Amino acid sequence: MGERKFSLEELAQLTGGILTKTEDITIDKVAPPKLADETTLALAMNEDEIENIAQSKAKAVLVPLGVNLEGISTIEVERPRLAFMKLLNAFYVGPETPREIHPSAVIDETAKIGKNVSIGANVVISKDAVIGDNTALMPNVYIGKGAVIGSDCLFYPSVNVGDRVKVGSRCILHHGVSLGADGFSFVTEAPSNIEQAREQGAIKETNTDVKVFKIPSLGSVEIGDDVEIGANTTIDRGTIENTTIGSQTKIDNLVMIGHNCKIGKACTIVSQVGIAGSCTIGDRVVIAGQVGLKDHVEIGEDSIILAKAGVTKSFPRKSVIMGAPAVLRKDFIKRLKYLDEAEVMVQKYKKYQHLLEDYEKFLNEDAKI
Repeated sequence: MGERKFSLEELAQLTGGILTKTEDITIDKVAPPKLADETTLALAMNEDEIENIAQSKAKAVLVPLGVNLEGISTIEVERPRLAFMKLLNAFYVGPETPREIHPSAVIDETAKIGKNVSIGANVVISKDAVIGDNTALMPNVYIGKGAVIGSDCLFYPSVNVGDRVKVGSRCILHHGVSLGADGFSFVTEAPSNIEQAREQGAIKETNTDVKVFKIPSLGSVEIGDDVEIGANTTIDRGTIENTTIGSQTKIDNLVMIGHNCKIGKACTIVSQVGIAGSCTIGDRVVIAGQVGLKDHVEIGEDSIILAKAGVTKSFPRKSVIMGAPAVLRKDFIKRLKYLDEAEVMVQKYKKYQHLLEDYEKFLNEDAKI
């Protein structure tokens, strides 16, 4: 921030807010009230930050609709977080991506490169790959054979895109993203321990000379439009058909999506989620941090999976899911209630335990007579 400057009228128009102005100010940054100076638009989006305005040097502040302050310019907005997004976009200065091809880039002669592209140092673009117009590939990006990248994309350094992967337009891939690695798919000659446990509930026979064979991944990965994928996230190629990610889906850092998965549109997947192979996730599903999904699970659209859930079965649309093993939220709360009741019962038992023991002793003695 500091490279762009706006009047209060411009920021009010940008956010769709109601401006109450006490003086003309040129704003060159945004910050919380305690960190704001005289050229800052202070962001007081909740009660705590509104209270901090009294300690601020700011002369202008963004507040929720209906908050009235004296002696300071205000911009009132109905949805503060939405206004926050618009403001940060206005002040954001993206990475430098010169619209040129760096001389150290290695581009196969059969590759098709669009107009106005940026290709950084040590980028490798393989045979028959396609790069769309206005796309920027920062240093050390690898694009595999036959991969197709849409227009207006931004790939940060060290992104790896495998063979035949398709990425839509306006996608952002952060540092170290891997698309199209082989799926984790193997088979043994004889039934494995995992197969026995699944079918019989126990491991009865052990093959000490087990041979494990890799199942090749002939499919690829297909990413929709307007998808953002966080740093060091990996999405494996499908075994026969493609692994797919729907348009508008946003994926955080350090997420693992297995082979053959079908992720819907406008999903939100938070850091450290692990989705095993062949899962189907409906549109607009939210998966919170450190959730794990068993293979072949289906989650219906508009569902929410809360943090650290261990999902071992499928759930219908509009489910709120939590726990390990995961259940519907209402069932989880019911179980917690039962646990509380059980604790009360245990305390009562301990209180009258001596009476029960005396009664059992009396019954035993009576039986001997």
